[in-house]
Amino acid sequence: MARTDGQNLTYRIVQALGVAIVSGAYSVKNPFPIEADLCKQYGASRSVLREAVKMLTAKGLLSARPRQGTWVQPEENWNLLDPDVLRWLMERKPTYALLREFAQVRLAVEPRAAALAAEVATSDMKAAIRTAIAQMAEADRDEEDPLPSDIAFHIAVLRASGNRFYSQLSGVTESALRISIRMQNRYKGVRRASVADHKKISDAILAGDAATAEAAMRYLVQEALDLINKADSAAGSDLRQKVRSGHN
Repeated sequence: MARTDGQNLTYRIVQALGVAIVSGAYSVKNPFPIEADLCKQYGASRSVLREAVKMLTAKGLLSARPRQGTWVQPEENWNLLDPDVLRWLMERKPTYALLREFAQVRLAVEPRAAALAAEVATSDMKAAIRTAIAQMAEADRDEEDPLPSDIAFHIAVLRASGNRFYSQLSGVTESALRISIRMQNRYKGVRRASVADHKKISDAILAGDAATAEAAMRYLVQEALDLINKADSAAGSDLRQKVRSGHN
């Protein structure tokens, strides 16, 4: 269903304010604007603005009370499992700590999801996995951007697990992988994903081999975590070198 003009404006306000909040634009010295100022800034009615604030409050970014105003919540209250919040955080400046924590979640979830997929995936779910692998291979041959098909593969595996909780992580996975996969490939010095490593997982799932599917997915995600740790270590070494050089 297409959004109305009011819904589009609400969405734009949510996006703009969400990015500003996670970027640290508001503080004790620069508090969250009052409703009248935000309405003027975005050319929005009070009802539209209040709906945007309500949505940001549901994401844990804001707290609002009648006659007390609206203020930004501390980061520990933000809903990191909300795809928008995670995407804003990743796009703001993806720290290695954030990338590492996400990879750790993947390591805890995706290998088991692959094993379950091998055991319970329906024909439609398997077809989605086949399609994603075929698109990855095609992108590899044509030297096109492999990211959409790479993400589609991981989401297809989560959904093929038959576990509703794993499936609910699809949005979070898509938001975070858009940043983390690009970072990993840049660090490896490659532009394309490893089709062969992904195909090992796919083949095992399609063959109903849960143990191999789990092991192959664990290898893939562990490699991503190792790359993040290496990149973080290298960045730390560069910073220490710059500090030493500056003191010489």
